[in-house]
Amino acid sequence: MERLAASLMEELNCETAFTIPVFGGIAVAESTVITWVIMAVLVLGSLLLTRNFRVNQISKRQAAVEAAVTWLNHFVENMIGENGKRYVPYLVTVLLYIGISNISGLFGVKPPTKDLNVTAALALMSILLIEIAGIRQKGMKKWGKSFAEPVAIIAPINVLEIFIRPLSLCMRLFGNVLGAFVIMELIKQLIPVGVPLVFSLYFDLFDGLIQAYVFVFLTSLFIKEAVE
Repeated sequence: MERLAASLMEELNCETAFTIPVFGGIAVAESTVITWVIMAVLVLGSLLLTRNFRVNQISKRQAAVEAAVTWLNHFVENMIGENGKRYVPYLVTVLLYIGISNISGLFGVKPPTKDLNVTAALALMSILLIEIAGIRQKGMKKWGKSFAEPVAIIAPINVLEIFIRPLSLCMRLFGNVLGAFVIMELIKQLIPVGVPLVFSLYFDLFDGLIQAYVFVFLTSLFIKEAVE
């Protein structure tokens, strides 16, 4: 148990990758650097995959990319509904980022989603988008009145829900990623050879992608409620 506690504390420790020597020194966390790398991979991959696209006589690469993008868009559209189609690009981007972040452990780095600051930032961004979607759809006046529905007495509960939702999104993503790490450490202590590799593929790959889907699904559900 001491070994597990030590490993858990090491995972929870947000290490500083480097310090920018301005304003007395700005510490840049390891999760931030890995996020920059993931962003660079996504941008570079997009540029390379979409290079030399044509309208007629498209290549097999272009057909594959268009099919993948179309599938992702439809996948998210089915969750968010017709009224929320304008938010699909953001949700697809978040889906890709969280998915890649969760499986980055396979490449020997600490997934950014193991940093509570990262999951909290993602949750806050989602909640801001949800409330902005509600304001754009209903207008400021109707959006404000919606907190008093169906009866005015529950308005404080509806207002409190604005703060509960980001906490729920944040802790669900962070807790599931951290929980997978704890299970893996227990398996390694019980069966140190062979079996941990199979479970590692499950938790780092399959479960990581599932958590990305759950986060985007819940965000889509909240946006759908806000715009309908």
